[in-house]
Amino acid sequence: MSRSPHIEGVAALTICEALLLALNDHGVLPEDEILGVLRDAAAAHEQPPTKNDPELHKAVADLIRAIIAGGNSVRRP
Repeated sequence: MSRSPHIEGVAALTICEALLLALNDHGVLPEDEILGVLRDAAAAHEQPPTKNDPELHKAVADLIRAIIAGGNSVRRP
């Protein structure tokens, strides 16, 4: 069976999103803290510890910022 090389990344993103939603639903983390986690993750890619693959890091940061701006993919109106 042939798989796209990006399946693991899409699966990881979906699982993380579901976990963040569950943490909010159960009162473990408020929404502002979840947004802080996402902002921290984006910032980590804006200032990566190495100069390896800067286009990848910029794309990751841009994607995280788009997720913040667009809300979650599960509960959009």
